[in-house]
Parts: sequence; structure tokens; C-alpha cells
Amino acid sequence: MSCILHIETSTNVCSVAVSEDGQCIFSKEDFNGPNHAVVLGSFVDEALSFADSHAIPVDAVAVSSGPGSYTGLRIGVSMAKGICYGHGIKLLSVPTLKLMCVPILLREMIEDAALLCPMLDARRMEVYAAIFDRSLREIRPTQADIVDENTYKVLLDRQPIYFFGNGAEKCKEVIRHPNARFLADIHPLAKWMMPFAEKKMMNGEYEDVAYFVPYYLKDFVAKMPKKLL
Repeated sequence: MSCILHIETSTNVCSVAVSEDGQCIFSKEDFNGPNHAVVLGSFVDEALSFADSHAIPVDAVAVSSGPGSYTGLRIGVSMAKGICYGHGIKLLSVPTLKLMCVPILLREMIEDAALLCPMLDARRMEVYAAIFDRSLREIRPTQADIVDENTYKVLLDRQPIYFFGNGAEKCKEVIRHPNARFLADIHPLAKWMMPFAEKKMMNGEYEDVAYFVPYYLKDFVAKMPKKLL
């Protein structure tokens, strides 16, 4: 038996979910943001109260680790760490771009050879993107892309690619390759974190609560002298 509280704050959407043995038993979402500082605390309180009222002990907190909004990720990670410290439970992290692929695989009819490219908006024509196959094997890791007509051409020449997320909309007029597919209204949500968080928990892949940082700080922390950590 395992129960995980999931927190997702990487975009303007704020969401919280609770899963028990891989099944979503509570979900709350706010699409009117960014309101993370206002609504996240109440969502978490509702989620923990729900678990408590059903006599389900929460074993871990999973947080979306980015990339995404600097402020949103900071709020989500801070909340997750606070719960872990306060309740004495473990911390899990889930890459934001990877969890965005879950609704595509569940709901969309896509070609067998197609690749998935979740995109999160940065500035101008820049996006954070990664590329996965249908088994969610990483074909190309997360990086910041400045998008033009040639950015993904090598892969597009070989097979279809589905682009989605809040960074994909601005790329429609630039990426006009016949193998480019665009899907609307795909958001990173807490309820999509479950399969990855459950797998990490089963494998004992927990984060160090004291030193865990979201995506935008990983390189900075990696370069710090060990004596300062």
C-alpha cells in the first residue's frame, strides 16, 4: 500500500492530487492562474484532510521538478519540502516535460513511429523541450531551444512529431513540416505524475529533502564547492 501527494506548479496551472496504489483518489486544479501562492496551500490542506478522513497515511510527496516557471516551481518545491519536513515523509521528483506526455498516450491516437515533443514557453521564440518515443524513452534530453523552421528538421524528416504544451502554440507558424503535428490544451497536471512517482517510490529513488532543487537551479548547485553544500 502506498499513498502519494502530488504537487504541480510549473506553469500558470496549479494542481494537487493524491494517489493510492496507482489510482487517483483526489484531484484539484486551478486554470485561472498564476495563483499558486494563493491556492496551493488550500489545495494541499484539502488533499491531506481527504487522506486523513479516509484513514490513509501519506507516504511521500511528489513534486514536478521543471523546467517551467521560476516562481511556480519555487512555490511548489518549497511547499513539498515543508510537508516532508513537517510530516517526516519522503520526497519524490517528476520531470515536468515527461509527465506532460501521459495524457497524449492515454487519449490520442498517434502513429506507432511518432515522437512526442512537450514544450514549455520561455521567451520570444525560445521553449524548453525534450523528445520522447511512445515508450517514453528519452530521444533527446531537456534543453532550451530557439525555434526556427530547422530546429527539429532532422527528426521530422524521419518520422512524425507531436508538439504540445504552452510553448507549442507559438511554433505553429514556424514549424511547417508535413510531419509536424500540434495538439492543443495539454497541461502538466498533478494527476499525470502518478506512474512516474509510483515507479520511483518502488525503486527507492527519493530526493534529499535538504538539497533538492528544481530544474533551473540544478546546474548552479552542481558547480558549487561541496564544502558550501
